[in-house]
Amino acid sequence: MSSEASNVRLLSEDEWEIVRDIRLRSLKTNPEAFGGKYNEESLWNESQWRELFIKNDFLVAFVNGKSAGVLFIEVLNGDHGASCWIGGCWVDPEFRGKKIFSAIFTYLDARASEKGWQRQGLGVWTHNHAAIKAYEALGFTKAGEDMPSTSQPGNFYMHMVRDTKN
Repeated sequence: MSSEASNVRLLSEDEWEIVRDIRLRSLKTNPEAFGGKYNEESLWNESQWRELFIKNDFLVAFVNGKSAGVLFIEVLNGDHGASCWIGGCWVDPEFRGKKIFSAIFTYLDARASEKGWQRQGLGVWTHNHAAIKAYEALGFTKAGEDMPSTSQPGNFYMHMVRDTKN
């Protein structure tokens, strides 16, 4: 993984600013990867960011103290038998290729049983081949048919699922 060490943590509501900062970085750097919009979410106030923690858990990977990757998890009875839904997956380009994504999912797997994350589902743009390949490397498989996007008309997304490795 290089000489840089990654540390993954489940953040608390009081760490909302970390979530805000990495989420806005992700939307600004890779707007094509998300349904959310930078110009909307950048206007949110503290209470709006804190509200996200009511339904979601946020995992953030840090490298040498800098937030390097993120995803959020909502526990629910989801499509294709998922016990949770994963969203907002992103790794800062500065840290790509350093197994940050893998470290986040290793953390997720280690806590899956206690948190209700046993069967994970997610949505990914069908044209985002790099993301699909990364998810497949983690054990995700396609579930169902491609669906048209309402947030990005003309684009399609697909669901993928996997069972935790623990």
